[in-house]
Amino acid sequence: MAEKLSQAEIDALLSAAFSGQAQLSKPKEEAPKYRKYDFKSPRKFTKDRLKMLNGIFDSYSRSLNTRINGLLHSTCEVECSSVEEQRYYEFSNALTDGAVVSLAHLVMGEKREEIPIVVFATPTIMVSMMDRMMGGTGAVEDDLPSDYSYTDLDLTLYESLMRDFVSLLGGSWENYIDLDFEFGRVEPNPTLVQLINLEETVVLVGMDIKFPNCDGRLSICLPGMMLTNIFTAINRENPGLRAAQEDCSDEIYDHLRESTLEIVVELGRTTVELRDIYHLNVGDIINLNQSKDSLVGVRIGGARWFSGPMGTYAKHLAVKIKDVHEIAAVDRRSEPADEQ
Repeated sequence: MAEKLSQAEIDALLSAAFSGQAQLSKPKEEAPKYRKYDFKSPRKFTKDRLKMLNGIFDSYSRSLNTRINGLLHSTCEVECSSVEEQRYYEFSNALTDGAVVSLAHLVMGEKREEIPIVVFATPTIMVSMMDRMMGGTGAVEDDLPSDYSYTDLDLTLYESLMRDFVSLLGGSWENYIDLDFEFGRVEPNPTLVQLINLEETVVLVGMDIKFPNCDGRLSICLPGMMLTNIFTAINRENPGLRAAQEDCSDEIYDHLRESTLEIVVELGRTTVELRDIYHLNVGDIINLNQSKDSLVGVRIGGARWFSGPMGTYAKHLAVKIKDVHEIAAVDRRSEPADEQ
């Protein structure tokens, strides 16, 4: 407990503060918290794209709200609460062994996407809606486990509800492009089936569904490759959006041009035993096993981008670029060292 001040001490502190002899300490401002960016797993979709998806699923939430109210003859609220980009394994790892998901496929024109959309609803909200379909009040026990085991009748009602939910997805995109979504199947063991590549980039849309006596969450997992195809088609059909995107890209490139990168010129590589390094002296020579006229490598970010001969320019050592190496879309961290 803090020590109590006497009235005389309080008067002395106030007098010092008014006279300027004492400085009152200002509360420390908390440093803003920023989310760390993982350069090993760069983001695939810009904030504008995620904002577009947020608006699309806001529209979907209103359509879903109307459909649920009419189907179950009850009042509920549906809200799109989050739109986040992540890896599929993050979504998959959160599913329990007894989880049940629904699969749907995008139909764009005459082409049907093979990679499915995964829809998951928490057992609490699904049991409540199924109870209302059977004439009940939708009251669910508070201790309903997350790995609740659905009966055969439950799965039939589950599929009926999900067919309705999936049928509304296409209408939410109509302001941008004509799409249709086809219901696939109900998968009772998603952890045993590899529906999407675990490292695949996905966008997870979270929707909160609230009834007067219970609430739950509906999650829609959209594969990144499918969204890339949709955005490409939108840009093709809407030149204005494509032009705006190109202008934004030019602005980004202008900022990147002012960035600095460390460039390393590698004369060669060799292997030396530790005892030889210990006995090295000024003037000793290390053999790199290559001729003096051989090309040297120019590395940027640990990857070899260029090679060329050594020389001088304006009385400074220089490298004349002769070859440009193709940078493949592979992880350079696993690339073996170049032989010199």
